[in-house]
Amino acid sequence: MKTYSAPWSTLLIVISALITVICISVTLLPLVLGGTPSWWFASGFLLIVLCAPFTIRAYTITSDAILIHRLFWKTRLPLAGLKSAQFQFEAMNRSIRLCGNGGVFSFTGWFRNKLLGNYRAFVTDHHNTIVLRFATRTIVISPSSPEDFVQHLSNLVKPESDAPVNSGSV
Repeated sequence: MKTYSAPWSTLLIVISALITVICISVTLLPLVLGGTPSWWFASGFLLIVLCAPFTIRAYTITSDAILIHRLFWKTRLPLAGLKSAQFQFEAMNRSIRLCGNGGVFSFTGWFRNKLLGNYRAFVTDHHNTIVLRFATRTIVISPSSPEDFVQHLSNLVKPESDAPVNSGSV
C-alpha cells in the first residue's frame, strides 16, 4: 500500500474560501441585523455541511484497488478492468459538469469534455491529473506526485494481465 496526499490547487482554495465566507456571511447576517434566520439564510450553512464530507484527503494504491480518502469514508476503485493510467496535465480543461461539485472543497462528480468523453472526477488539483481508463468508464484523479503514482500503479498491474498500464501523457 502506498498513500499519496491530495494537494489543493490555488483555484480550489479560492473557490472553497469564497463560497465558505459567502455562506457563513449569509447565514449570520440576520443574527447581526437582529432578526431570526430563515430557511433561506440557513441554506448557506447547509451547503457547507453537505459539501465538506466529500472533501478528498488522499489516495491509496492497494494490491487490488485505489482508495479515495474522504472526510469520513473511503471510495474504492477496483483495479479490475484498468486499461491505462496516464498523467495528463489539465485533463479536465474545457469540461462541462453534468452532475457534481465544481469546486467547493473538491471537483467531484460526472463531467464531460471532447478529449475524455464522459468521466467521473475525484480531483483537488485540476492541473496535475491522472486519467484512469477502464473497460467501461474513465476516472480522473489528482494525487501528489502523479508520475510516481502512475509508476507505482504500473509496477502493481502486470502487463501479462488484461489491464496494462501506460505511464506517459496523451
